[in-house]
Amino acid sequence: MRKEYLSAPLPFVGQKRMFVREYKKILSGIRDANVFVDLFGGSGLLSHITKCQRPDATVVYNDFDNYRFRLENIPRTNALLVDLRDIVREVPKHGCVRGAKRDEVFARLEQEEREHGYIDFITISSALMFSMKYKQSIAEMKKEALYNNIRKSDYADASDYLEGLTIASCDYKVLFEQYRDTPGVVFLVDPPYLSTDVGTYNMYWKLSDYLDVLKVLVGHRYVYFTSNKSSIIELCDWLGKNNSLGNPFIGATRKEFNASMNFNSHYTDIMLYNVA
Repeated sequence: MRKEYLSAPLPFVGQKRMFVREYKKILSGIRDANVFVDLFGGSGLLSHITKCQRPDATVVYNDFDNYRFRLENIPRTNALLVDLRDIVREVPKHGCVRGAKRDEVFARLEQEEREHGYIDFITISSALMFSMKYKQSIAEMKKEALYNNIRKSDYADASDYLEGLTIASCDYKVLFEQYRDTPGVVFLVDPPYLSTDVGTYNMYWKLSDYLDVLKVLVGHRYVYFTSNKSSIIELCDWLGKNNSLGNPFIGATRKEFNASMNFNSHYTDIMLYNVA
């Protein structure tokens, strides 16, 4: 019997480990479904759980963020963590890594990138930073304080984690079009959350992108995830109550001015007017 993971093997922002029990209940109630398409695959946890619970079903995992490459590099990541663990051995657990030790950490990371051409920055930054401050480069990490949050044990081999899945790596819209008319399909829809940080995703999203996802839900069976930090449900409730409003800005003139709060925080002020 295959191993069932209840959390993703490597760190990933937004993995759904807290929903595993409830998600299994949903799966047990839709035995007639035979195709599950995980449009925003992320860490692959939903796809993995689905395949473990429904080995008879086709489960499509959209690995847009290349999580499988991180899994393949677990041995390399573990070797790097061994060296980092040794460098900060005299720093208390959760203590700040300063001075010469900090320089040693970055020297080792630069060596790794130079010699091997790859670092799993999400895993490494989770070991050296707090509060899911995942960074994607050494340059970004150098802007942050470092802490000794390195786990004591290696990450386990996870070569069986994606076993049996049909793996894709494409825009979710392409995948949706491929399976939208498939009988018995259920779409798993876990997009980056509106009004939350999407810095670790390989995409940049506007509000319209979040709203486009909702088209997937119409006329299909789905499991959709969001957060109370997102206003998407409140927005949909409001639109449902005011569906005759339309777009009040049609015909308006738009003006923009760039503004800044400080040296690294910028935004655009927008004025729309229709005074005709």
